[in-house]
Amino acid sequence: MKSLAIDSSSIISLATNSLLWILEPLKKQFQGDFYITDSVKQEVINRPLSTKRFKLEALMIKEIVEENIISLYESTELRQESLKLLAISNNIFKSKNEYIKILDLAEVECLALAIILNSDALVVDERTIRLLVEDPYKLSKLLKKKLGKDVKIDTKNLKEFNLKMKKINILRSSELIIAAYELKILDKYITNKGFHPELKKDLLDGALWAVKLHGCSITDDEIDEILLHYK
Repeated sequence: MKSLAIDSSSIISLATNSLLWILEPLKKQFQGDFYITDSVKQEVINRPLSTKRFKLEALMIKEIVEENIISLYESTELRQESLKLLAISNNIFKSKNEYIKILDLAEVECLALAIILNSDALVVDERTIRLLVEDPYKLSKLLKKKLGKDVKIDTKNLKEFNLKMKKINILRSSELIIAAYELKILDKYITNKGFHPELKKDLLDGALWAVKLHGCSITDDEIDEILLHYK
């Protein structure tokens, strides 16, 4: 069965821009299931419901979970795989003979979920986890810059991590936005009193910048390249 494992970062990017609604038509087109873990549920629903600032977004997310647009996945296997991945991922980069913690359990659970379900992709906006999967050497350079000291890679642990990740594709909320744009799902924003084709590029530009400004790790250059492709 086709599936996407979705991290809290991508859900938050969509929720804070009132774009969660695109998940339902995207799921229909995808003809598969969207899943989150219990840790993600805690992060995007349970804890925010006890706050003032993010309570509205939490209620919006809670609704799409209750409507099974996004499903909750729980299993003993997921917990065990997550703990293994956590131990490996936080023992890849080290400085002055001390390993650097780069991920927490909630983030690793999404990776583990994608592995267990053999998902078509992991949807995650947070840069660290994406770079760890796609370009760990670039992540090493960023850690060095951030910490202001040399960072070394434990190649044995990185190889073990890569063996687990070799079939995992990474998407961001920006890729979901692009899919919604291509499928004309977003066109409702430019069809008031007739279709306005001259606003199509602004529609994509605005949507991509919206998720970028709310946490999606997409660069200005990437957005420019995407807009050129759809000119």
